[in-house]
Amino acid sequence: MESLAADGADVVFTYRRSEDEAQALVSRIAADGGSARAHRLELESLEDIDRLFDDEFPPGSGLDVLVASAAASAFKPFTELSAQNLERSWATNVRSFVLLAQRAAERMRDERSGAGRGGRIVAVTSYGSHRAFPLYGSIGSDKASVESWTRHIAAELGRDGITVNAVNGGLVDTDSLHYFYGHDGVPDLDTMTSRIPLGRLGTVDDIAEAVRFLASPGAGYITGHTLVVDGGLTVVAPPFWSEFGRNTPPTEEKRGRRPTDA
Repeated sequence: MESLAADGADVVFTYRRSEDEAQALVSRIAADGGSARAHRLELESLEDIDRLFDDEFPPGSGLDVLVASAAASAFKPFTELSAQNLERSWATNVRSFVLLAQRAAERMRDERSGAGRGGRIVAVTSYGSHRAFPLYGSIGSDKASVESWTRHIAAELGRDGITVNAVNGGLVDTDSLHYFYGHDGVPDLDTMTSRIPLGRLGTVDDIAEAVRFLASPGAGYITGHTLVVDGGLTVVAPPFWSEFGRNTPPTEEKRGRRPTDA
């Protein structure tokens, strides 16, 4: 949000509970010379989504960029997920993205506002969309669905000059990450961080800069793509470089075989 506001965008962002923090962000953006408004939104509510667009983007007002970054779910084994867990997770992560994209596309197509020139839709997903790990099945599957929707919507909206892409983050230093790694039995976060080729957690700025790029004119010929921003986390596999060499591997002779001639 702050990156887009710094680029001159008139930003409208949503929040669910943290009104004080939302208003503080509005003030911070204004102090830096930007423009922003905060709007309370319950993503599970169709009425709330319609109200957001009616209030902030009435017909004729236009819209250039939509960023859908919300994520919520229950971190449980799949055998313990209730029907309500599944329904609320899907409504928050998947249904809301499709509904927001529908309404955004209407504004981006609206010739009355001059917005028929196209626009940008960017979804923020997670590496759990293509990697399976404990307790993440519900939201990971939802994020995989969002990436699939990204491709389908991109194909449909391309003729309108609207690009649709996703940013897939790895281990990003947020409250949600620390909450997940605070569960009993989850491996130590420092150990997990050491397995990332770049050797550090991602930051919200790393994700924001990827979103900023996909929202920029420079990404005008990129659509239907998921940009992975994970420090190399998903290109590695055991044995990890951070753990390689701790125990000297046996030589060919020790294994009972003759060394291979070079």
